[in-house]
Amino acid sequence: MNGYELLNVTFQFLESFAFIVLATVGLAVIFGMMGIINLAHGEFILVGAYATTLSAHQGLPLPVAMLVGVVATTIFGIVLERTIIRRLYGRLLDSMVATFGISLVLVQLTRILFGNSIDQVSTPFGAISYGSYSYSLYRVLLAGAAIATLLVLYILFTRTAFGIRARATIQDEETARSMGVDTDRMYMSTFAIGSALAGLTGALYAPARASPTPEFGSEFLVDAFVAVVVGGPSVLVGTPLAGGFLGLIEAFFTFQWTQFIGTVAMLVAAIVMIRLLPDGFSGLVESVRTSWRESE
Repeated sequence: MNGYELLNVTFQFLESFAFIVLATVGLAVIFGMMGIINLAHGEFILVGAYATTLSAHQGLPLPVAMLVGVVATTIFGIVLERTIIRRLYGRLLDSMVATFGISLVLVQLTRILFGNSIDQVSTPFGAISYGSYSYSLYRVLLAGAAIATLLVLYILFTRTAFGIRARATIQDEETARSMGVDTDRMYMSTFAIGSALAGLTGALYAPARASPTPEFGSEFLVDAFVAVVVGGPSVLVGTPLAGGFLGLIEAFFTFQWTQFIGTVAMLVAAIVMIRLLPDGFSGLVESVRTSWRESE
């Protein structure tokens, strides 16, 4: 493998890492902190992508259009949580059925309102050329957006009063309520954050994928659920580790063979990791921490 090929694999890894992390992080927040398996997660991403694309077509600058996409998805998530999801806390199977039904409704509603596709927003920044290869600079920069998103979440949930109240609510709702925490508002706020992250993913990938279709969100769903399982319950620990591991596998096999082989290799690696680490990467990290403390 020469230098150009190594650089190409690196770019592919960064793109895969960004895709997996951004696709996963909103789902991981809602599932890891609220115990809700949101099977409509892909459609939340769809809302962000469509709101961004339609806003850009109305003449808004792309960054502003992306902000519109995030805000629209956040509002959509809050309305959904207040009307449906709040009644399903602690009812895992019911939440799966309800969110699956919501996803079907959203896909068909999108098709009715906007047709089978809408015009894509052009991808900014152009491409990088090196040797006989070229790569979209925007797709590479998405890795930076993924890392920045994880850093913001780390600060939010570990360094702020909101994060302390949110974690207390998840760990022991009754005790948190007795200490004066408005747990109902915490659940709503956490769901809103997960929705906003899904909207951010849709907004960021609106210019990077093919023309958005009603099935746009389904492209993200498999990677998101695989990464959530491989990463484990901790959003801040498991998501980046799962993204890095699965992204590396997918990038290498995609470069050597095809995108299909890369995806299959990623899924096989995920199955092996689930067998070896039932609690995912975050469970492994917690086990290492416990062993380290006991040895001191």
